[in-house]
Amino acid sequence: MKEDNNSQAYWKATLGLLTKIMIIWFLVSFGAGILFADWLNNIKLGGYPLGFWFAQQGSIYIFIVLIFYYAKKMGEIDRRFDVHED
Repeated sequence: MKEDNNSQAYWKATLGLLTKIMIIWFLVSFGAGILFADWLNNIKLGGYPLGFWFAQQGSIYIFIVLIFYYAKKMGEIDRRFDVHED
């Protein structure tokens, strides 16, 4: 029974992390690049409108950061539930 609870807690932690990352991914790609682009275009970054920058380059940088964040946090979750690889 304890192993079943442990696996449920592991998947709950994993799905919680994925949910957070997917929300950030959505807000950056769809939100900043499309929905809020007109509003963000009032701000300049490097001479370019911020909405354009997010749509073209900013979202890529955020996605790369999300990949490293996911890998780090999954490593922590794996170690917490003793399912890590050495």
